[in-house]
Amino acid sequence: MSAGPLGVPWSSGAVRGADGAVRVAEVDVRDLAAAHGTPAYVVDEADLRSRARAYRTAFESACAQVGTGVDVYYAGKALLTRAVARWVHEEGLRVDTASGGELAVALAAGVPGADVGLHGNNKSDDELRAALDAGVGRVIVDSLVEIDRLAALVRAHRGPDGAPAPVMVRVTTGVHAGGHEFISTAHEDQKFGLSLAAGPDGGDSPALAALLRALEHPELHVLGIHSHIGSQILDPSGFAVAAQRVLALRAALRDRTGVLVDEVDLGGGYGIAYLPGEVPLDPDRIAKEVAQAVADAARELGTPLPRLSIEPGRAIVGPAGLTLYTVGTVKPVRLDDGRVRTYVSVDGGMSDNIRPALYGAQYHAEVVSRVSDAAPVLARVVGKHCESGDVVVHEVQLPGDVRAGDLLAVAATGAYGRSMASNYNLLTRPPVVAVTAGESRVLVRRETVDDLLALDVAAV
Repeated sequence: MSAGPLGVPWSSGAVRGADGAVRVAEVDVRDLAAAHGTPAYVVDEADLRSRARAYRTAFESACAQVGTGVDVYYAGKALLTRAVARWVHEEGLRVDTASGGELAVALAAGVPGADVGLHGNNKSDDELRAALDAGVGRVIVDSLVEIDRLAALVRAHRGPDGAPAPVMVRVTTGVHAGGHEFISTAHEDQKFGLSLAAGPDGGDSPALAALLRALEHPELHVLGIHSHIGSQILDPSGFAVAAQRVLALRAALRDRTGVLVDEVDLGGGYGIAYLPGEVPLDPDRIAKEVAQAVADAARELGTPLPRLSIEPGRAIVGPAGLTLYTVGTVKPVRLDDGRVRTYVSVDGGMSDNIRPALYGAQYHAEVVSRVSDAAPVLARVVGKHCESGDVVVHEVQLPGDVRAGDLLAVAATGAYGRSMASNYNLLTRPPVVAVTAGESRVLVRRETVDDLLALDVAAV
């Protein structure tokens, strides 16, 4: 173990001291464990803010170079608390939400409704009414049925002379990008959006039909077209193809109706590093390539440039977070090929990070509470749940003297750890703890057994 910054994939504020203990934003992980317990999600506020600024400034600069503007939305599904929503908004980002609960948190954080978007392939009437009440800046509609439902709700809610609801129509571009089938969202055989492919009779594509339907409703104001091609994307070429197809649809709508929508959203999904040696997408690179792709497509089609919007989530919060655990059972297991794998059990597991079990996601872990000069051993970090698939880190080199009581941290868990957490086996969900400038504070408290029992209303 060498002293100094931990580097990729850790937050920029993670540093190992000469005593072997890691400090995050100048807060010793041993003090975090003593004050807040384990497992705990730890978020480096300064790191998160710097990543939000980096995406905003990179895209503002790149879009200005080609002659258009941009709005950067933080994809709240990655991690949304009132503090996180406030931080990103203070850094100049808007907030994208995917449910009524996320919408409520963003509004409770003080984010104006006009700076919030609402996604979802199956929004309830209550969610749509809440969006209308909040005056959200856009509702991303996902089907013909939703277009008609939203128009009817606007009519009932605001009256025939009320302001129309701003909408974007989500389309699937056929560009398949991302690290796993379940997080690649623009291929045809999935639930999101409306296809650009021609209808079964060779007529209008579902995407064009949806735009035409939305334009028929005076209760709706069609802002533009939305696409999202996947998650954990490390090759930006897919965004260029998606931009070409979305702008071609925009031009087709103009040719049919004379209406040239103002905005195109190319989603997010920008990849991060989860393991040492991996290279995340650079904000300046992706901004320049996306902006240039949009400019090139508009020029080829002979249309004015649209305003652009994007939705980074994981790229902002993922590297800013880690999960801190305490080691319990350590068990060497001999494999069929003669090797020995050391199973290191921690006091959390798939209830606080489902991604390894769900997607086979890879993570990196280190012992962060002490010095060790022991030779590394092949290890697998596992949780305490009653599942063989309860794996936190599939394969990692850990010190051969790893033992009960050690603190172990898993890097880059800021995105989709807490937001996908569960109470499986009735474990209580960990707290979210922010660290900044040598201090820690709880953003979301640890659940307790009393919380679990309070929801169980059928007690005799």
